[in-house]
Amino acid sequence: MNADTETSSLVLAGPHGAGGAFPNGNGGPAGPHFFGYDEVRDPHGMTRAHWQPFYRHAPDLSGPEFTRRWRDGQRVIRENGVTYNVYGDPHGMTRPWQLDPIPFLLTPRESADLEAGLVQRGRLFERILADLYGEQRLLREGLIPTSLVYRNPRFLRPCQGIRPPLGQYLHLYAANLARAGDGSWRVISDRTQAPSGAGYALENRIVVARTLPEAFSACRVQRLATFFQTLITALRAIAPRNKDNPRVVLLTPGPYNETYFEHSYLARYLGYTLAEGGDLTVRDNRVYLKVLGDLQPVDVIFRRLDDDYCDPLELRPDSFLGVPGLMHAVRTGNVAVANAIGSGLVESPAMMAFLPQLCRRLLGEELRLASARTWWCGDPESLRYVLDNLADLVVKPAFPLRNHTIPAMDCLDTATTADRIRAMPHAFVAQERLPMSMSPTLTADGVQPRKTVLRLYLAAHGDSFDMMPGGLCRFGPSADSELVLMQAGGGSKDTWVLTDGEVNPFSLLPAKDTPIELTRGGGDVPSRAADNLFWLGRYAERAESLARLLRCILSRLSERSSAAESPELPALLRTLSAQTDGKPKGEADVLPALYNRDDPNSLTTTLHDLHGAAGLVRDRISLDMWRVVNRAARETHRDERPTYADALDDIDVTILRLAAFTGMVVESMTRTDGWRFLDLGRKIERAMHLRHLIHDTLAVPQPAENAILDAVIEVCDSRMTYRRRYLGTLRFEPVLDLVMFDESNPRSLASQLATIADDVNNLPRVTTAARGPDQRLSLAALAALQTTEVEKLATVTGGRRLELIDLLHKLGEWLPQLSNALTQQYLSHLQKSRHLSNAMTATFAPPPSVFP
Repeated sequence: MNADTETSSLVLAGPHGAGGAFPNGNGGPAGPHFFGYDEVRDPHGMTRAHWQPFYRHAPDLSGPEFTRRWRDGQRVIRENGVTYNVYGDPHGMTRPWQLDPIPFLLTPRESADLEAGLVQRGRLFERILADLYGEQRLLREGLIPTSLVYRNPRFLRPCQGIRPPLGQYLHLYAANLARAGDGSWRVISDRTQAPSGAGYALENRIVVARTLPEAFSACRVQRLATFFQTLITALRAIAPRNKDNPRVVLLTPGPYNETYFEHSYLARYLGYTLAEGGDLTVRDNRVYLKVLGDLQPVDVIFRRLDDDYCDPLELRPDSFLGVPGLMHAVRTGNVAVANAIGSGLVESPAMMAFLPQLCRRLLGEELRLASARTWWCGDPESLRYVLDNLADLVVKPAFPLRNHTIPAMDCLDTATTADRIRAMPHAFVAQERLPMSMSPTLTADGVQPRKTVLRLYLAAHGDSFDMMPGGLCRFGPSADSELVLMQAGGGSKDTWVLTDGEVNPFSLLPAKDTPIELTRGGGDVPSRAADNLFWLGRYAERAESLARLLRCILSRLSERSSAAESPELPALLRTLSAQTDGKPKGEADVLPALYNRDDPNSLTTTLHDLHGAAGLVRDRISLDMWRVVNRAARETHRDERPTYADALDDIDVTILRLAAFTGMVVESMTRTDGWRFLDLGRKIERAMHLRHLIHDTLAVPQPAENAILDAVIEVCDSRMTYRRRYLGTLRFEPVLDLVMFDESNPRSLASQLATIADDVNNLPRVTTAARGPDQRLSLAALAALQTTEVEKLATVTGGRRLELIDLLHKLGEWLPQLSNALTQQYLSHLQKSRHLSNAMTATFAPPPSVFP
């Protein structure tokens, strides 16, 4: 489900000449002219005036300097995690955003004309929506057929009679445009419920301006920040209360939505809280954001969710994405939703057939910006025309159908298409074929022409609209492609709107003289976000602990001819077994524990889980933190069979990446409740791994215990401290004291438990009258360690250190219970089950082979 998935196809009329190259860096035209409007060259083959500064100042598009710059630009896209998730794509949920470095240029005059036409169109849609959800005079007068409204599933009857704040339905409106053969623009579709792409347009601008700074400056390109300021002002204006500083949340369907990156990106850029439906609740007809230990009232919901998914009580009952009771809160005026619920009604392409007469009736004006010629098959005369000219038209569904799907009409022969239209004429529209324009696009074969569609955005401004001085230009996957869709393998371009005057330097950053109220807030962490931060910490620590253990094992395997020459290896392999799937491990299992992507416990899979958890909190971690995680997840993939030396190199790089991530957590994140849950995840996970390591290596004395003791302090990254204190003399008691009891050692078990107790004690609580179960468990674990003597744990009885085993057994029970207590008390909105190996959750039960 996505609020803005393109379902219509655009088919080109006539053959397309392959053409030659576009103008080179010197600005000279090359190659024959091709079919359709050429964005760069005029009919005489000369470079258009507004493109000349670009080609004068951009590097040679086939030269090494441009190649180097664009390679850096693509690296930024990867490292920033800019993705567009196509369902069923082999790249899964991390398909990189496809961006072309050559921009799409609009002249000042053309931009002004488009803005005037789209502003009129936005005002017209406002009047249509107000009437259809109000008096419905347009239906009574026959200006809009009743079946076009009442048969449309996007006509939401619960919205009837609801007047949105300030009477505004559309706060963000977008239109897709294509050129006719003469170069004039036509609107081919409207996006009125939750238009996507504005965030991608902003990201495109950042990358392309960085790649081509000289051309960007020379072309005098207008900035985008003013548009987003207009949007912020529009959302603030509709707040029912707290208009100076309303609480605005950006409602997302969640991380599996194809444009989730944009949702988190916009939330961070606009300063809004990113929320899913489960993060919100309705109490006494008011919407609240569920934060840790509290509920915070919400004034405005900026939704990225389809209309009918917003409220399962009154709209779509099978929706798990919305907020139960939201419609009633809207109806009582306690919360504003942008765009207004129900605004998707006018997205139907069939509406285009009636816009000219509606414009005259409602605005007293002629429609300034024409739509592609459209025929709604529910009209008998239009039906006859469509059936008579079917081969020359593009057929689309008139509106989405919930219970069955209309197949892609381009895949059917003319006779079958005609039969389907006759069976349900009201469900189809036909549009004229537009050739669209051709733009230069960088491909693997050099600069090639591609068909383009332009999406422009408008934000509400008073009773009118302001157009973004830019937009999202999309191009087809090949020169002869009939589809210009991101889902079909297309790409995007930055849109440069040029100006004849000075470029507005406005920025969303406040001016130096702007008064700012001091605050140390930031505690509005939704339970879902805290849950994801908690697991971000757990996966990060799980990956680092496993990497350090694997490095210790592999270094010994690479230095010795067999496992028999390393007496510490059996104990280390037992630890590896306990920290993965619990199955006995041999030398042959070590490399799969690092690389096997099908093993849910391998290091590669754990890093993938870490990357996924970080993606869920993109709006709450820094760009540098994201880049570190992104690189760590990519750098352990090897298609060929690696050697031990290869594996050690990969592990060293991974440990460095994870150390950088931990350093940013410690040094760069403010100590909010979200940070505490991330820290709790790290400390609980490290404590669990330390408990397993100590048990599997030290609970049973071994003949060659010095080698095992050395391996333990190596895995715990405590060799330097031990040697400084004890001059390299290995003994059981000092090793155990260092890795288990020494709170000054950040790698010790005691240090983890002390930090856990401090974090838990500082979590928000409804009452402080009595300690919660999480506090009792954390204090019990710390007290058990602090009141134990190291010497007693060293005592061997019957070939085992029984008191050490008993203490580890208690900790093995308390730590999972503490994790569960935190989840039950604070993290009640889990999105999916998290992977925990059996050994990490089960109560300690030593295998017979270890404890006969």
